[in-house]
Amino acid sequence: MAHAVTAADTLEEKLTQELGYDDHFHEHHHGDKFQSNFLTTYIFSTDHKIIARQFLITGIFWAFVGAAMSIVFRLQLGFPEADMAWLKPILGKWITVNDAGIGKLDPEFYYSLVTMHGTILVFFVLTAGLSGTFANLLIPLQIGARDMASPLLNAFSYWFFFLAGVVMFLSLFLSTGPFSGGWTAYPPLSALPQASDGSKAGMTMWIVGMALFIVSSLLGGINYITTILNLRTKGMNMWRMPLTIWAILVTAILGVLSFPVLLSGVLLLMFDRSMGTSFYLSEIVVGGQILDRIGGSPVLFQHLFWFLGHPEVYIIILPSMGIVSEVLSVHARKPIFGYRAMIYSILAIGFLSFIVWAHHMFMAGVNPFISNFFVVFTLIIAVPSAIKVFNWISTIYGSNFRFNAASLFAVGFVSMFISGGLTGIFLGNSAIDIQMHDTYFVVAHFHIVMGIAAFFGMFAGIYHWFPKMFSRFMNETLGKIHFWGTLIGAYAIFWPMHYTGMAGVPRRYYSIENFDSFKHFVDLNKFITVAAIVVFFLQILFIINFFYSIFSGRKLTVKNPWGSNTLEWTTPIQPGHGNWPGNIPTVQRWSYDYGKGGEEFIPQFVPLKEGEHDHGH
Repeated sequence: MAHAVTAADTLEEKLTQELGYDDHFHEHHHGDKFQSNFLTTYIFSTDHKIIARQFLITGIFWAFVGAAMSIVFRLQLGFPEADMAWLKPILGKWITVNDAGIGKLDPEFYYSLVTMHGTILVFFVLTAGLSGTFANLLIPLQIGARDMASPLLNAFSYWFFFLAGVVMFLSLFLSTGPFSGGWTAYPPLSALPQASDGSKAGMTMWIVGMALFIVSSLLGGINYITTILNLRTKGMNMWRMPLTIWAILVTAILGVLSFPVLLSGVLLLMFDRSMGTSFYLSEIVVGGQILDRIGGSPVLFQHLFWFLGHPEVYIIILPSMGIVSEVLSVHARKPIFGYRAMIYSILAIGFLSFIVWAHHMFMAGVNPFISNFFVVFTLIIAVPSAIKVFNWISTIYGSNFRFNAASLFAVGFVSMFISGGLTGIFLGNSAIDIQMHDTYFVVAHFHIVMGIAAFFGMFAGIYHWFPKMFSRFMNETLGKIHFWGTLIGAYAIFWPMHYTGMAGVPRRYYSIENFDSFKHFVDLNKFITVAAIVVFFLQILFIINFFYSIFSGRKLTVKNPWGSNTLEWTTPIQPGHGNWPGNIPTVQRWSYDYGKGGEEFIPQFVPLKEGEHDHGH
């Protein structure tokens, strides 16, 4: 392995001058001229690689906050009789202590925790943290560009995300508490400040935070699309791009088309809250007072929200799909199976994601005949997903698979995607969804197929490209402990929820202890909570491994440690702003020539031999 990598490095150095071309951007590039101190190099940088690190580290912070919130409300669900007074120094008045000194979680704050947990994990971690990190890191490096089309807009996209995070974080410290109306922000709870404490200033800050977040996503998405379409190096046609870039391109298109709809939805919500309009309100009574709001409909908000909300599921999962395709191919030492089928399935998923949004609304009084349309297309979207699963398994099958933290998380992603996706077939059927919709079955389904699976893709990418980001390796032993513990723990948390959901246990309830029909699930709830605590501490192990390895991990000594074909491994071990010190390599072939012609791998800059077929055409 070491010999092969050294040979490839030598080959790259030999061929760079012969095959490369210079696009003049490098000659006039101003990055290094101004990056002379810590602030301009690491904080207010326009280098896509630094911005990727900023997105990643900010995403890790938010993942920790969101996970910690879930542990607090899981303690309430699993051990409702337990004394939680020990949390009072952290949560303050949200822990109410009775005369006997027993502390209980305030029910209003329980709903705030559930709301903020969902908002943080869906938007701040799995959208911004995942796409922001890997789009920024990989697009210029894998297509052969010096940087993004607009490095300045790229920096702005991070800082708008950072500002959105600051606003959302500050809402946790309001006297009335953060927003508590659910991460979907359905009116009338979200539209009426007088509805509850959690609908007051916390909701206003939620809207401001989301508006800033959407600006960040749009700035990033426009940049990603423009860069991929316009800045590919010589020879890098669309059919030679790695699947990571295809997935990020479709993800960015989904975001640019759907996020403005959510922005319009929350702006109308702000008008209802502050200006007396009635977009979402009609015939509302609050505290015995009949409000003068006529003609609105909360179902309108649901349509606007889910028109983003369902593409959002694929905005989260598609980058992970691309990462997993790349990681599995590299570590299986085999070409990806069905490259073009994978691309067409990404495009099909992207298109279909826009015409299935109302499957989230089967319980909202939608006409049953209209529901049939959404049922059909919801079930059809399983076809391109199944094609991808088949191709991943075929890529692994019969391979000389390298088991390391990155490849294990990629395989774990496939496992989660299959098991979580199968339950979606039940929920996609409107007749069954009526029974399942407000139960833990839905919680189990979307956490496995979207939440945990997307995290597994993210972890695979972090372990795989960590050497490219920080010129060091993460600890493999800790990585494998992290994988096995998280895989087993995630199934232990969410698989039992399918059964409680089928039994009718409702989601979003503060406690189920008072229901005779659900009392026999008390012990199962405790088991789920213990599993959640174990998994949480495993993520702390990952965080320790991550930050320790940045400074003290095993150093990267060769440019291409995995024996990969893509262009990012042709840059220096510590690339400067501009990525390649000389000419950018010219692409001669597709990115998955593994085990071909007696070679373990053939990088993309190596010319085709006489009579050799290029899979990219």
